[in-house]
Amino acid sequence: MPVSKHDPHNARELFQVLRLGVQIQRRQAAGKPTKALENQVARIREKAQAREDAAAKARAKK
Repeated sequence: MPVSKHDPHNARELFQVLRLGVQIQRRQAAGKPTKALENQVARIREKAQAREDAAAKARAKK
């Protein structure tokens, strides 16, 4: 179940994205690469959006 009607993330995914965002900011401040963490965030977002799209499609069929 999404946290809000404007966001496809559930509570767990939202926490993961926020945690990764903090890690990304810390690594950027230290001058370290962040591409792997950014890719993780993108995968989480894509997975959440795909799940919500499938749920919307199923609701539309009813």
